[in-house]
Amino acid sequence: MQLTRSFYEQNNVEVLAKKLLGKKLVTNFNGAVTAGIITEVEAYSGRNDKACHANNGLRTLRTEVMYGAGGYAYVYLCYGIHHMINIVTNVEGQADAVLIRAIEPIIGIDTMLERRGFDKLTKALTSGPGNVGKALGLNTKRHNGLSLLENEIWIEDQAEVSEEQIISTTRIGVDYAEEDALKPWRFYIKDSKWVSKK
Repeated sequence: MQLTRSFYEQNNVEVLAKKLLGKKLVTNFNGAVTAGIITEVEAYSGRNDKACHANNGLRTLRTEVMYGAGGYAYVYLCYGIHHMINIVTNVEGQADAVLIRAIEPIIGIDTMLERRGFDKLTKALTSGPGNVGKALGLNTKRHNGLSLLENEIWIEDQAEVSEEQIISTTRIGVDYAEEDALKPWRFYIKDSKWVSKK
């Protein structure tokens, strides 16, 4: 069952980020279906978080989707190379988002291998946000702003991961965010091998 708008519009991005762990992220582009279990995420808040692209009202053409209602994909190009997928959360105007950093591939693995140029299944296939985007076929600006309630990209409900199985730590690659770089807003499943960095 697909997650509903009300799930995405929860107002605490840290809590919601942890709730996304264990859920199934699915893409269906041109009939190629790929999916994986979300194993690692990072939370970003549109208020008082210097690591967030939309911190304290900063608006650009790229980030405009973050200011809409929860339940849309915020896909952006990083370093001109990697497309990264974020899940827009909270209600309209709040600009919260959760970055998907890693998944455990479960459907369409051959397609993921082909997209990544891999011969065999290894952790590197879908660990790290750029690798997730590439494996799932998220590789153009067109994917930014897609609804998670339709049939190209969506998240399916699965059993919730218990707090005891969730590791919290600081986010990766946000040293520029000064004191906000120390927020323990990266979460991953403790026993999963499908994590970018333990």
